[in-house]
Amino acid sequence: MNIPKQTWPQELADRYRKLGYWRGETFPQLLRERASAHPDRIAIVAGDARWTYGEFNERARRFGAGLLALGLAPGDRVLVQIGNVPEFFSAVFGIFVAGMIPVYALPAHRRTEVAHLADKADVRAIVTEPRIERFDHASMALSIKSDLPNLSHVIIAGAAPDGALSMDDVTGDPATLPTDPDPQSVAFLQISGGSTGLPKLIPRTHDDYIYSIRESSRICGLNGDSIFMATLPLAHNFTMSSPGTFGAFYARARVVLCPAPMPDVAFRLIRDEGVTITGLVPPLALLWLQAAEKTRPAIPTLKILQVGGAKFLPESARKVAPLLGCRLQQVFGMAEGLVNYTRPDDPDEIVVNSQGRPISADDDVLILDDEGHPVDDGQPGNLLTRGPYTIRAYYRDPTANARSFTDDGYYKTGDVVIRLPSGHLVVQGRANDQINRSGEKISAEEIEDLILRHPAVFDAVVVSIPDAHLGERACAFIQPKNGAPSAADIRKFMRGLDIAAFKIPYDIRFVEAFETTAVGKISRRHLRTTLRSSVLEQEQTQ
Repeated sequence: MNIPKQTWPQELADRYRKLGYWRGETFPQLLRERASAHPDRIAIVAGDARWTYGEFNERARRFGAGLLALGLAPGDRVLVQIGNVPEFFSAVFGIFVAGMIPVYALPAHRRTEVAHLADKADVRAIVTEPRIERFDHASMALSIKSDLPNLSHVIIAGAAPDGALSMDDVTGDPATLPTDPDPQSVAFLQISGGSTGLPKLIPRTHDDYIYSIRESSRICGLNGDSIFMATLPLAHNFTMSSPGTFGAFYARARVVLCPAPMPDVAFRLIRDEGVTITGLVPPLALLWLQAAEKTRPAIPTLKILQVGGAKFLPESARKVAPLLGCRLQQVFGMAEGLVNYTRPDDPDEIVVNSQGRPISADDDVLILDDEGHPVDDGQPGNLLTRGPYTIRAYYRDPTANARSFTDDGYYKTGDVVIRLPSGHLVVQGRANDQINRSGEKISAEEIEDLILRHPAVFDAVVVSIPDAHLGERACAFIQPKNGAPSAADIRKFMRGLDIAAFKIPYDIRFVEAFETTAVGKISRRHLRTTLRSSVLEQEQTQ
């Protein structure tokens, strides 16, 4: 069997161990030690369910032993597609303790993505729910099983249809579980971020990922009294590790599962459970802020609202403290590795205007121009990185590896950033989120930030479209609030901001809502494709 691997050059590996980044910890060890030290401490809250660390560990061990009893073996891959319910954790940690490798799929993924992941990773089993948000995930998994001969079992966290097993029936003797895996072995296969194409598989090791969650929990101030609310999908890297649910478990904290990220549900849960920290992507943060303007929610326990997954624009970032009464923490990272945080003691202007600085002193960061030359601080450039928790290669994807990694191990993130003298990064957007207008490279995010200052604008997305004379021009999709302004109103407003005229979008179109990806990000790819098709159709009919 082709077992996933992830390796660093020996010199770097020795350095990371010597500096204490890699401590030889594993995920089975993590849960076992917390359950031993704090068996009665509440680990997971979901509705009326309250699992202690002891119960959590016992459920995981029984399930892991049950996988072995089915004939699966250490090293096998098991795909997990479960929503924000406790069974996500007993499944994942059960797979860990059985020496197997979870492969994560988001609840919003459908047959194309799940079949792609299952095939590429050679999964032996799928663990899912009967339905998530009214979609029949059980039938989808069984359909995929019929097409993949290596896929032997579909396991359902709930009532199982014919051809599938109930998770409750997959149980065994914990005495049959293997010893802990090699800390340098691959712990799981994470899915690549972004809004384009089918996901790539990211092999993360026990050592590298636990270092990331350990440092993240320290930076974010988590301890045994912290209560982290998982608002985004549990399988998303942001929710797992920044510091996320895994960081909370490392800190012996409590995890509260939010069934829906809507403000009325989330605000009530924060208040009822005493939540101290949670994380959102920008579109959801905007919804929370809009709701808070009307309701002024009483959520005094919330100390930190993290916003990440995409750039959170300063105009919106400034509203977090006055409307929600908590500290904003910006997070900029990627499932491939590098994570940046604003720190609790950073000046307000840094928190509002930057997306943080790296976790580690050994995060090597390069910011290069299009010719590969370093740029000065304060100048935009392409972000490349390597370090103790950034991967060196995707799983079984030589084409992507040749495109995404340099010969000396730097990962080409595809992000355009500015580095401040303090080391904080200001995200300008993706490399293909810039509009090259007659040689003037304009950040789409910068234009969005300007448009968002208009009081009648709820959200905005700017994309580039071809232009026969300029090369590219900007088009703004605008989601209005409190009545729709006209395009002329927007242009007049922007002209009043004393900005360069070329930053004012040529085309302005109004939409009721934006289509999002599985984790709630704006799908700029979809918007670009739709707009370009529309423009071409219009030109052909003229």
